[in-house]
Amino acid sequence: MSNEPWLTVGEGVQRQVLTYGPDLMLVKVRFATGGIGALHQHVHSQITYVESGVFRCTVGEEETVLRAGDTFYAAPTVWHGVECLETGVLLDSFSPMREDFV
Repeated sequence: MSNEPWLTVGEGVQRQVLTYGPDLMLVKVRFATGGIGALHQHVHSQITYVESGVFRCTVGEEETVLRAGDTFYAAPTVWHGVECLETGVLLDSFSPMREDFV
């Protein structure tokens, strides 16, 4: 388990950096029902695993509902975001690591 603190990054959204190196980062994000991971883009490749909860996920032009055990991939510079429909946790991996998170 990481010793890094949980940071509030939005209403009903908290983030904890678990571990990272120059080429890879793992981040846990917990959401209250109704929490929003606003549409955004970045230069990193991102793979997200739904640990728990239910999320409406948008990646590019596609929207889908994801549940525990589901994943999504967001290529660099592709717009993506989530809305939490039932309280849950996402595990986000980024390559390279997100320098803006540390």
